[in-house]
This record gives sequence, C-alpha cells and structure tokens, in this order.
Amino acid sequence: MNDAVVKCAGVTRRFHQGRTALDVLRGVDLKIGRGEQVAIVGASGVGKSTLLQILGGLDDPTEGSVSVAGHDIVAASEQRRGLIRNRHLGFIYQFHHLLPEFSALENVALPLMIGGQTASRARSAAADLLTRVGLGERLDHKPGELSGGERQRAAVARALIHRPDCVLADEPTGNLDEATATSVYELMLGLNQEFGISFVVVTHDTGLAGRMDRRFEMTHGVLRPVD
Repeated sequence: MNDAVVKCAGVTRRFHQGRTALDVLRGVDLKIGRGEQVAIVGASGVGKSTLLQILGGLDDPTEGSVSVAGHDIVAASEQRRGLIRNRHLGFIYQFHHLLPEFSALENVALPLMIGGQTASRARSAAADLLTRVGLGERLDHKPGELSGGERQRAAVARALIHRPDCVLADEPTGNLDEATATSVYELMLGLNQEFGISFVVVTHDTGLAGRMDRRFEMTHGVLRPVD
C-alpha cells in the first residue's frame, strides 16, 4: 500500500506506575490507504484509543514512527503538529465535543477559520455541509438544543468540513441508540465514498465494523487483522 495517508511502524506506548512499566501498545504496525475504511475492535482498556491518540499526534509513542500524509508527526513541533492535524486529519469522538456556546454552524465553520479561511466562506461551506447531513434547519441551534443524533451529525460535519485525508473516530456511535447509530454510520460511510476520505474507527459496534474494508483486533496492545 504505497499511497498510505496514515501509517505507523513499531509503535510502543509504555506507561510507568511506580516501578512497574506497562506496555499499552506493543510494536503496532498499520497503514491506512487513501479512501480506505478500517475498523479496530477489542475489549476496553487494550490500547485502541491510545493508538488513535498517537496516530493523531495527540500523544507520543515511546518507540516507533508515525506519519500523516507523508509528514513525520512524532518529530514535529507542537505548532507543526497543529498544522498537520488541521490540514490532514478529522476527529470524531463518542461524545460530540461541540463547543456549547456556539451554534452548529459556528462549530462546523471553526476548523476552516482556524485554517485561515474568511468567516463568510467558512460559514457558507459549513451551512452547505450541515444541510447535506440533514441539519439545514438547525444551523443556529446550539448543541444543547439538538438531539443526540443531531449533535453527532454536526460532529461528523465538523470532522469533514476541511476535507481531511483521514478521519480518526473513537466509538462514534457508542452513545447513540441503535436507529440513530445506524443513521450516523450510514452518513459516515456515504461521505467516505463521496469524498474519498479514509476512516479509522474504534468501535464495539460489530455491525459498523463488519461494513469496513478491513478489520483489526487489539489484544493486550497487539494489533492483528481479522478475516
């Protein structure tokens, strides 16, 4: 897979508890191709979220390398990491993490404004994408005025607004009822196909995992492919 948008090699993450060393990740290798959908499954506490944090440059590996769109994110300064994330990555979490004082429109426009676009262009692009995800009538509503499914749709729009190379999603449907979860991951997969954006999804949802191009299981910090 030469056209890898995110890849890591030999990634280990070690934490120390007193004199005890705990290896949460043990030599993880992973390559994500352009437009590919990858699911990572496994029990709680085995290192799945830690791996996403490292792939996104939000944590450092103890050993190993990580690149995003050809950039060495481990060696990058904090300022450089921020630029890499803003240009190449999107993030979706189990809990939407929308800013409560901002409207849906403002939340989705924010990444574009941080990236240097004018407020008017950012708001226009945000309105277009929110309309496409079914929130055209809710642009001015704040997160507290939206349902759980609507908040997560807004979070998906925010992750995709700048057309990143890859979206890292940590239990994106874990806080939703079955019907709402289905609508959210249908939205994610549809946008993946339309925009060619890669997705790496940590999930306990076997239905969602089963629809991905590839599946991996994390067990005691070791990542293995699932047939």
